[in-house]
Amino acid sequence: MRAEQQVPEKDFFLPPEGSVIIRGGRVIDPANGVDEVCDLALSGGRVAGRGKALPWCGASKVIDAEGLIVTPGIVDIHSHLFATPGNPNAWAGEYSVFPDGFSFRSGVTTMVDAGSAGWRNFDLFRVSVIDRAKTRVFSFLNIASFGMVSDIIEQHAPDFDPKTTAAKAEKHRDVIVGIKSAHYWHPGWESVDRAVEAGELSGLPVMVDFGYFMKERPYWRLVSEKLRKGDISTHCYRGPVPVVDGNGKVFPYLFEARERGVLFDLGHGGGSFLFRNAVPAFAQGFYPDSISSDLHVQSMNAAMMDMPTTMSKCLAMGMPLGEVIARSSAVPARMIGHPELGHLSPGAPGDVTLWNLREGTFGFKDSVGGRLRSDRRLECEMTILGGEVVWDLNARDGTEFGEIPFGEGIREGEFFIPPER
Repeated sequence: MRAEQQVPEKDFFLPPEGSVIIRGGRVIDPANGVDEVCDLALSGGRVAGRGKALPWCGASKVIDAEGLIVTPGIVDIHSHLFATPGNPNAWAGEYSVFPDGFSFRSGVTTMVDAGSAGWRNFDLFRVSVIDRAKTRVFSFLNIASFGMVSDIIEQHAPDFDPKTTAAKAEKHRDVIVGIKSAHYWHPGWESVDRAVEAGELSGLPVMVDFGYFMKERPYWRLVSEKLRKGDISTHCYRGPVPVVDGNGKVFPYLFEARERGVLFDLGHGGGSFLFRNAVPAFAQGFYPDSISSDLHVQSMNAAMMDMPTTMSKCLAMGMPLGEVIARSSAVPARMIGHPELGHLSPGAPGDVTLWNLREGTFGFKDSVGGRLRSDRRLECEMTILGGEVVWDLNARDGTEFGEIPFGEGIREGEFFIPPER
């Protein structure tokens, strides 16, 4: 039982009856400039407000968050979710993961598929995955009509149809947030140019995974000339990306591209993140605009692991905690055209993540086995989606088992008393 609560009059805010109260955590809400120990109230699946020592006498649930960090739900804008059997070695197939199996335990409430499907198979992706998931799922639409069924599919330039791609994006405008170009290995710009054309027709941003780096189409031209304001270059610390010169200095073209409005996504993945690029870039102020996982079966079982690990790597490289949270929530939400997400303003969706910032001795690997040591690591304690607890690592939402009345969890006619012997 809790002691009688004293409510300072100057901090008084009356949460609606039946609210969920998250009590005593360090609330970090970068979009609103908030970093303070306080309480957070959720009501009707939305954020009701925050304050010091909120009254919880009429609350439906009180979650003790003392010693924890409370943030908006995480928005991962690079993942692969078109999990379809029978397509081996494919991101539109056996490499993809079903969203609910991996999102909530990682603090993620919103996931964006990075172009696993194209216009020919997006309808199947929607009905089989997106509409069935509890996780909020959006998607980039691949300029290749069958998406990522195989790398070969993404090389067939006559199949890059901007008008049909834009039309499909318009049909599914509630879930499609951009156009994707990926894995192109020819020396021309066909994949990027057709994706940008589809972006122009649909009014959507383009995300480019540059794939195979060719001297005929250098990376600097992609971000300096081809991409528009609001377009996204993912895997920005990948090995072939020219990030730093021989003296370890970040190339000026990257800062110039950012000035043009081009956005950079971390997109860790299985082979697309190197400390030798990222560490000097972080030290010189070239952070990614968005921190993302590039989640798929291979990356989750390799160095990437999950969003908390990827975020912890950014923390280990010197990014302030508030920036880590911002670039994993509010910033990517704006990048995909959903500014209603990623913050804890009153009326915003009640998506909240509770974190334990562990202290100790930790090590993190990059995609080539490079190790970086750190004394801090983020661990997801609880995830709340629309006001509902969907992940609870340490049973903070539980009731002491001895307080649960006998018969709970037993349906009528299931319990049979054994005969006396």
